[in-house]
Amino acid sequence: MIRKAETQEIDAILNLTRACAQAMIQKNIFQWNDTYPSRAAFEDDIIRNELFVFAQGEKIIGTIVISNLKDEIYEQIEWLTPGDTKSIYIHRLAVHPDFQGKGIAQQLMHYAESFAEKNNYVSVRLDTFSKNLRNNNFYTKRGYHKLGDIFFPKQSEFPFHCYELVL
Repeated sequence: MIRKAETQEIDAILNLTRACAQAMIQKNIFQWNDTYPSRAAFEDDIIRNELFVFAQGEKIIGTIVISNLKDEIYEQIEWLTPGDTKSIYIHRLAVHPDFQGKGIAQQLMHYAESFAEKNNYVSVRLDTFSKNLRNNNFYTKRGYHKLGDIFFPKQSEFPFHCYELVL
């Protein structure tokens, strides 16, 4: 079940994202680390009502941020839709490693895309680490178009690819 996250669930969400970070590091994918994603980021997401979880009973096994805030770093990207159009931004999509490969990320993205359509957004935008080939393939197969690169030096020297799906 996908639903909005609650403040008391942040520890479980952090445990989930840390397990994902460790699994990626073991595959030499240095996308996330000890400082990102942070508690503060998830607290802000909850305040803005943008953090969602995929739960099986009481267990949180996936998470996604669906935001309408355009981060300043995205200004440098030439989006398919005009820069200030009504778009949503996906951040911090994660599925616990024990549950990956079961279609949960697909369900979370379908939820986000349906949310965008129902709320009259014109596109869905996101970024993903260039060295995470699985993620890049995932978004390409969903119909997202790779547009350009941004950098997060505190996370990696390598770029993050930006993608957009026009609805």
